[in-house]
Amino acid sequence: MGALLSAYQQKFQQLNPELIPSFMKTTISFKALIVFSSFFLPCWTGFAASVSELVKQGEVYDLKFNPTEALKFYLPAEQMEPKNAGILERIARQYRHQMADVSAVNEKIRLSGLAMGYAERAVVLAPKDSEAHLSIAICHAKSIELYDRKGKMNALRQVKTSADQAIALNSGNHLAWYILGRWHQRVSDLGTMKRIVAEMAYGELPKATHEDAVKCFNKAISLNPDRSVYYVDLGITYAAMGNREHARTSIEKGLILPSTGKDDSETKQRGKETLRTLR
Repeated sequence: MGALLSAYQQKFQQLNPELIPSFMKTTISFKALIVFSSFFLPCWTGFAASVSELVKQGEVYDLKFNPTEALKFYLPAEQMEPKNAGILERIARQYRHQMADVSAVNEKIRLSGLAMGYAERAVVLAPKDSEAHLSIAICHAKSIELYDRKGKMNALRQVKTSADQAIALNSGNHLAWYILGRWHQRVSDLGTMKRIVAEMAYGELPKATHEDAVKCFNKAISLNPDRSVYYVDLGITYAAMGNREHARTSIEKGLILPSTGKDDSETKQRGKETLRTLR
């Protein structure tokens, strides 16, 4: 019994102190430990589960877009392997997902900072990891509306830089191609005059065109033809270029495909709104 208690205490010492109740931080009775474990061990699996088991359990909720539950497994895994870039990338994604689930701006800013912090740690640990750089790009893309004008311009530049780096490291990263396409789409939609004014105040942006957006979306589709949003944003870009036929065909194809991403429903709604303007 003494060995079992010692093993439990060693596991506790590996975890984030903030996660351990105050009565566990001092001299603890075996009875109290067992009572605590009986209540919380089923969901707090850091005691006995390996890192791979924790990640696997977290992915179950990750795929269901339930970031709060996913973090219950990913965060203990991080405590066990704090230099595992893959885990840091997963945690960054959960905080980005939580951003979409809250409405308060201050909370979005807090979650954005957490997501960015984990993504930046992943890049430091794995500078040649395409997914780590993509995580940085997505963090900035998701946070643009939270910044002031100068911050927005800086974020747009960082999205382009990080997406380019992700593709340079892995040209088969279809999501990176999509994010780069969205960047071209978004910057092109600013309009010439608005962009000139912004660049005069906050510095130039890299060149962006709807044609380049189309190329990026088509590349993403060639790598993964099952992602609905790739077709929808391709169609939205065609609409902006005045190509109504291609716009309608692409959007309608995207709307038929199942949603597989956290933001797919939002993108499909933009697609439906664009379709109404084409009728």
